[in-house]
This record gives sequence, C-alpha cells and structure tokens, in this order.
Amino acid sequence: MKAHPMFTGIITAIGTLEHLEKSGDWGLRIKTPWECSAIDLGASIACSGICLTVTRRAADWFEVEASAETVAKTSLSDWQPGQRINLERALKMGDELGGHMVSGHVDGTAELLEIVPDQDSHRLLLACPLEFAGFVASKGSVALDGISLTVNEVAGNQFGVNIISHSWQQTTLSDRAPGDRLNFEVDLLARYVARMTEMARQ
Repeated sequence: MKAHPMFTGIITAIGTLEHLEKSGDWGLRIKTPWECSAIDLGASIACSGICLTVTRRAADWFEVEASAETVAKTSLSDWQPGQRINLERALKMGDELGGHMVSGHVDGTAELLEIVPDQDSHRLLLACPLEFAGFVASKGSVALDGISLTVNEVAGNQFGVNIISHSWQQTTLSDRAPGDRLNFEVDLLARYVARMTEMARQ
C-alpha cells in the first residue's frame, strides 16, 4: 500500500498554468523550471497547496487531474491560464523538514482581507472557514497556497501572518489581492490534538 505523500510547505519552484480543461475531472498543464521528464508518472506534487498526481510530462511541463470535490473545496475554480502556481514535490526519506508537515489535503479556502506593507515584510489578514477557526492558534502553523506560515495573531476566524521579503518574492503571494481566496490547510498536529480532546470527552 502506497504511503500518503507529505510536504513541508517550502516552495521550491513557481509554475505557470498553461492549459485548463474543465470537462469531467479537470485537467491542468503546468509549465515549470524543473526538468519534468525526470518526474515519475504517478508522482505527487503540491500545486498551490493541492496534492495532485502527475499523469503526463515532457521536458518543461507536467499534467495533473483534479476531481470535482477538489475543485469545489479549493481555489482551483478561480484559476485561469497564465497564472502562477506554487510548487513543491513530495518529501523523500532523508529530506530536510524546513517548514511543517503538510498533507496537501486542502481544508477549504481563506479569504485575504488585507495586505499591509511593514518595512521589508507584508502583514496579511485572512478569514478562514468558521469550522476551522479552533484549529488556528497564535504561533501555530498554517499552510496558505502551499506555503508554511506561522500565525501571528487570531481573533475569531480571522488571523494574521507576516511574510518576509524572501517569501514574498519566491512565492505567488505577491500576486494576491484582498478578496482573493487562498488554499488553506490546518496544522496536522492541531487536528490530532482536537481529535484527542474530542475522544477524551466521550
């Protein structure tokens, strides 16, 4: 049985959505700076936080498919050809864990409410789905569009993150604007703690 792929939330490349086919399961062709012919068919790649499986590839592009459930739960329905996509390949044994453990199973989308420049950084205010507000804690972790980030502050279902200049330049966050939806994944540890607490109450 194949183990589920895991990611770290550290973006290693930015791809460009070249083609989007919206019939049945959606088909996506993503152009990348990688040598894509070396990627195995069936490999898992986090595409702006969504774990997708490679079905075809050539020298500088790969193709993946997304189910109707994935389209409904993520920001994929907003994507248009030409837009940039954060990319991360699945962890291999021995790889450095630079961010936090990310599954690529997007919980929903968080709405970007505000972007405030702060010296060399940018402070982002977001609102997550209400049912996941309890999983977001100050100094805890979240993944936004596949990026591992530390939460600065929380108020209800709103939370803030600080984006340093390197992350701003090396990811697609600089493309985003208030009103955009970002793929949102809660920290796996927070999910397990919540489940253990729930079981203890039963």
